[in-house]
Amino acid sequence: MKFMKLGSKPDTFESDDKFHRYAVSDLDSDVTVNVGEFTFYLHKFPLLSKSNRMQRLVSQASEENTNEITISDIPGGHKAFELCAKFCYGMTVTLNAYNITAVRCAAEYLEMTEDVDRGNLIYKIEVFLNSGIFRSWKDSIIMLQTTKSLLPWSEDLKLVARCIDSVSAKVLVNPETITWSYTHNRKLSGQDKIVEYHRESAVPKDWWVEDVCELEIDMFEKVMNAVKSSGRMNNGVIGEALRYYVARWLPESTESSDASSNKHLVETVVSLLPRVNRAMSYSTCSFLLKLLKVSFLVGADEMVKEDLVENVSLKLHEASVKDLLIHDVELVHRIVDRFVGDEKGVSEDDRYKEFVLGNGVLLSVGRLIDAYLASNRDLTLSSFVELSELIPEAARPIHDGIYKAIDTFLKEHPELTKSEKKRLCGLMDVRKLTSEASAHAAQNERLPLRVVVQVLYFEQLRANHSPVSSVAASSHSPVPPVKKAEESIVVVEEEAPKKVGLSKKSRGSKSTRSGGGPQLMPSRSRRIFEKIWPGKGESNKSSEVSSGSSQSPQAKSSSSSSRRRRHSIS
Repeated sequence: MKFMKLGSKPDTFESDDKFHRYAVSDLDSDVTVNVGEFTFYLHKFPLLSKSNRMQRLVSQASEENTNEITISDIPGGHKAFELCAKFCYGMTVTLNAYNITAVRCAAEYLEMTEDVDRGNLIYKIEVFLNSGIFRSWKDSIIMLQTTKSLLPWSEDLKLVARCIDSVSAKVLVNPETITWSYTHNRKLSGQDKIVEYHRESAVPKDWWVEDVCELEIDMFEKVMNAVKSSGRMNNGVIGEALRYYVARWLPESTESSDASSNKHLVETVVSLLPRVNRAMSYSTCSFLLKLLKVSFLVGADEMVKEDLVENVSLKLHEASVKDLLIHDVELVHRIVDRFVGDEKGVSEDDRYKEFVLGNGVLLSVGRLIDAYLASNRDLTLSSFVELSELIPEAARPIHDGIYKAIDTFLKEHPELTKSEKKRLCGLMDVRKLTSEASAHAAQNERLPLRVVVQVLYFEQLRANHSPVSSVAASSHSPVPPVKKAEESIVVVEEEAPKKVGLSKKSRGSKSTRSGGGPQLMPSRSRRIFEKIWPGKGESNKSSEVSSGSSQSPQAKSSSSSSRRRRHSIS
């Protein structure tokens, strides 16, 4: 740290108690100066020889027949006045980055200029600022920190601007030419994590971040605006500085007493985030979600919240379930709704290119929301359904994720009614389950029976290598194929006992064995229900086998063709 010593005489200021100071001398004090609660017993001559203001104040006191002067508004208070007074006496005074702003403002207040005495205090301070303080990285930062308590004096004297110019100019210096010391004991290893590491021999591009982040938010904002306006600093480094500042100053939990200051901090950081066409391209989704959470806690401006929601929706595919779980489901719904609205404007060609390049934004968001639904234990049925329905079909080519979420919800809410379970399971298309998920669903006692039957039905089609493609292709028809299958399965459920009985009575009947659609239902229902209730229908297997063996090749062919026709329309 740079410092400057002024004067050569020993310091003879003494005190009787906490609030009374006097200069030891052979001469009695002839002027009393009150500075706030403190009283100084001094001598006129040293003061008048250096200060224009003291000359006027002493003159006014003499006209009023008093030796007492009151100074209530001197910047820096009694400490700054004492240093100025010691300079007037020629006593040794040490100036450094911590006290030079206060002494400079006090000297300006006391008008200690060159027209009073050559080489006066203001002149000496200016020399020290230019030759010492502003040449030092650390001292410039320290001095800038001290300027806020001395506003507006420090701003009117251009001390703030000069500190900012000094700091920003050094930030923009080529790191390879840096010769001064700096603090750099951390790096951002993750999205918002701060860890320590050993200093490298090469100076990193973000060498300045930690020191600048020690500044109070208003001064930090001024420095960052100066750096950004130069256009010479990488936006990624600026974004990292802002992330570190938030990690350094923003608490994990915000108390009401800190709401005002934190509100200003959040709004300022959001305004400083580097952008590309209004998009905060250099900020991670996790960081933006944290800012969004705090912005609601501290009551930030609605425009700030909306700005964050918009930018989070643009990066939603980068988020994690942990990031979303810190927010209310209403806000998550709002973000997803904004994302889906933006996705509708994306052309199919762009989406295809995105998928080929391995990004798959839409698919990533689909998986994210399914995982969020499976992880959030505070969801109501309505919020679960509404959020799930926001996700477009293209985002869920496979329904294993939503099945897991539905199963978890059923496990957490065993009190659901039959209609509520039906509403919940209606979010899932059993045709889009993988074999593993289908096997799990077929044995899942929490699922309604109708859903289990649907799962077994389509699994049977897969197992028999039936033309499932015709079923899938019909998904573009006005009536969803699942509904058709459901209707046919309901017929099976209602008529299974009756059909089984009829088949026993008409074993030898050729018309019963022929290939019509209704005649196939008993056999199909037995295959389905044997998986639901093992052992059911085993007594009928022998009769079915014997009946099947007595069919002629022509009958078998007819039966097979009719089965294909029935599958294709279902």
